[in-house]
Amino acid sequence: MLELDEESMVVRSVTPTAALLAGGAGMQTPVGSGRSLSRSSSTSSRIRRTFAWLRSPSPLPEQPRQEAAVMAARERRRVQARVNRSRSGARRALKGLRFISRATGSAEATALWGSVEERFNELSRDGLLARDDFGDCIGMVDSKEFAVGVFDALARRRRLNLERISKDELHDFWLQISDQSFDARLQIFFDMVDTNVDGRITREEVQELIVLSASANKLSKLKEQAEEYALLIMEELDPEDLGYIELWQLEALLLQRDAYMSYSRPLSSRSGGSGSARSWLRKWISPRRAACRARVAAEEGWRRAWVVALWAAAMGALFAWKFAQYRRSVAFEVMGYCLPTAKGAAETLKLNMALVLLPVCRITLTWLRSSWARFFVPFDDSIAFHKMIAMAIATGICLHAGNHLACDFPRLIASGPEEYRLLAGFFGEEKPTYRHLMSGVVGVTGIVMVVLMAVSFTLAARPLRRAASTSTRRLLPPPLGHLAGFNAFWYSHHLLVVVYLLLLVHGWFMFLVSKWHQRTTWMYIAVPFVLHVGERTLRAFRSKAQAVKILKVCLLPGNVLTITMSKPCGFRYRSGQYVFLQCPTVSPFEWHPFSITSAPGDDYISVHIQTRGDWTQELKHIFVENYFSPCLPRRASFGELGMAEQKSPPRLLVDGPYGAPAQDFRNYDVLLLVGLGIGATPFISILRDLLNNIKLADELMVARFPSADIAMETSRSEDISNTFSVSTAGSNKRRVYRTSRAHFYWVTREPGSFEWFKGVMDEVAEMDKKGIIELHNYLTSVYEERDARTTLLSMVQALNHAKHGVDIVSGTRVRTHFARPNWKEEFTRIASKHPSSTVGVFYCGKPTLAKELKKLSLDMSHKTTTRFHFHKEYF
Repeated sequence: MLELDEESMVVRSVTPTAALLAGGAGMQTPVGSGRSLSRSSSTSSRIRRTFAWLRSPSPLPEQPRQEAAVMAARERRRVQARVNRSRSGARRALKGLRFISRATGSAEATALWGSVEERFNELSRDGLLARDDFGDCIGMVDSKEFAVGVFDALARRRRLNLERISKDELHDFWLQISDQSFDARLQIFFDMVDTNVDGRITREEVQELIVLSASANKLSKLKEQAEEYALLIMEELDPEDLGYIELWQLEALLLQRDAYMSYSRPLSSRSGGSGSARSWLRKWISPRRAACRARVAAEEGWRRAWVVALWAAAMGALFAWKFAQYRRSVAFEVMGYCLPTAKGAAETLKLNMALVLLPVCRITLTWLRSSWARFFVPFDDSIAFHKMIAMAIATGICLHAGNHLACDFPRLIASGPEEYRLLAGFFGEEKPTYRHLMSGVVGVTGIVMVVLMAVSFTLAARPLRRAASTSTRRLLPPPLGHLAGFNAFWYSHHLLVVVYLLLLVHGWFMFLVSKWHQRTTWMYIAVPFVLHVGERTLRAFRSKAQAVKILKVCLLPGNVLTITMSKPCGFRYRSGQYVFLQCPTVSPFEWHPFSITSAPGDDYISVHIQTRGDWTQELKHIFVENYFSPCLPRRASFGELGMAEQKSPPRLLVDGPYGAPAQDFRNYDVLLLVGLGIGATPFISILRDLLNNIKLADELMVARFPSADIAMETSRSEDISNTFSVSTAGSNKRRVYRTSRAHFYWVTREPGSFEWFKGVMDEVAEMDKKGIIELHNYLTSVYEERDARTTLLSMVQALNHAKHGVDIVSGTRVRTHFARPNWKEEFTRIASKHPSSTVGVFYCGKPTLAKELKKLSLDMSHKTTTRFHFHKEYF
């Protein structure tokens, strides 16, 4: 019995017959007494969707038994799907399928509707909002086509074909898409696919929604394969081959997505208990926790602290010594405290002008990284220390030049005859004028040094380098545009060679000094200057001796140039290190750093270069357009030839290798490698090195258990997986290092980026049977997995990987996660998975994320037994 009115429909005591259960196409579950159907659907559409068996003809006695068996099988699957809904994985999925950016309570919904209403007032014409502006109004600015699909689905519920809506209708639409009920959102999603409102979804309708979702997420590759993925969904959900699927089948696929993703990462574990806030606060402020935080902070920063403290103490001692010396001099009677302040600052300038060269002596630092000094000196912070010294130099210049120009020189000029007689031995019998003081050797060299250093320091600032490389370079004429960005930094820093020469002259002719041993400037800078010049000379000769032969060049998506070169004789490096490259055809002076992406055991060197600046663009132009045919492969990996016909490749010089923070990865039990975009390059070499050692461990296992099955011995020989044997290039010596696990997170915005290291990813996934290397790809240009715009793509991704073992986005065996990682959850998971271990966190990318990862490393070290040590790559 059906009770109908204008707004609702109630089913009373409906019990389908056995014949209907066997033959009713798409029949729904018996509805209990008093159950009300969705209020947002029309009466006729509700009847068709909920009781599809009502419009199906009654099964005839002569109906084939095979058809009855097919429908019975589908009915059994429907009943099982309802049972599966109560499982934990289903409960997690119920939180998904959002049409707006975040879940909304009453207060949040009111605030969000206020902003939607404001946009309606801006976009509406004559009080009506156009269908094409619906996406802009509700916040789907970047996916207007998908928003139009939502608009049409909501309009079809009213049995209308709308082109414009009023504010009241918009509010009704908003309430429906922001509904907290999963079933309500699922019904909207189903209506988007069911364009003909027959309660059934065909393959063509699924394909249309896949294209719409791929377009909203800017995944053009998925749009091309939409038909294939639609067939995959129909094959999974319609095994009876009826040609359509229904709402409960779509729901079952969504709720069981995690079951298909058996290859996905485990769920994050919660750290700590679930006690009250008071107990947590008591634990946090307890003396034991405070002692733990102090110990972790000391472990992290003691090397940096003592180096900075020593440097500050040296500057303070030199300033005090020189200040006291000139405080007792006769010149103090004339010039006052301006003179000892200027001289004290000058003494710190001498020290800092010497020290600022040491952090950029790369050959020396690379050698020291492999010595006992690495236990006491934080070589990872060499560039930061270089910048810190530069700031101290700028401060010293202001104090020194400012006190001379604005204080003691005017006091000297204004001094009386009796006062000046005390300084006549230094300045001559005739009292000098301000112009005479500034036009002398000391004045001219000082002014020129200040100007050159101001130019060099200004162009080295990161904001100006970025601004120059993006906008200013386009506005400047060609000769000046080439000197913007990195070139401005590079060439202006070479002006400091002139500064050091002028500093020697300035220090020799300085005022108020008569004896040679009091002219100490050359004593400070002699050793660092000679060391730096010697290194540059050695690098010049070594690079010419290490000219390499280009073996392969590939142009990958995202304007990334892969260059594979021969390894020079005696060229040894560690994973994580980098080299400088010079192409004389582009510029005979410019050297640019690039991370090595090949492993030390390989017989070649490879680098991946993203063409962003002038030098890299010109290098790409030379290789691709001048020396290779235009038909380049779309994808390439280390194992593929992927090279066009070679004519006459340009000469390429290599300088290095040089030390980097990532080369110390062997000192940690567990690795957490995080790369943003092209920042993944330092860690590809580490992954390949670990992969080579996995192969070596397998060989050792075979040699140790020649008659045993490899798979069985792998599971029983955990000790072998924890003790890798490293073989360095050019040496047969093997040494064990402590690294047992690695977690690699690659976060990028472009789907084509996954082509860069596709071969490495597949090789790691294929060879790593023990789960030593855990790979995670994240695509941030795609909406999060709970968003309705990615729901169908997540389903396709799960099904395709379960059947074919290939990710639909990256084309590898590694799953691609959508949106940004939840780093707190990832750190918590790693801490719970590796208790009482030392985790090395290595990061290469934008500085903003570095701060977050560093903070999380310290926090997790405070709260857990796992120790996280953060390291940031230089570039």
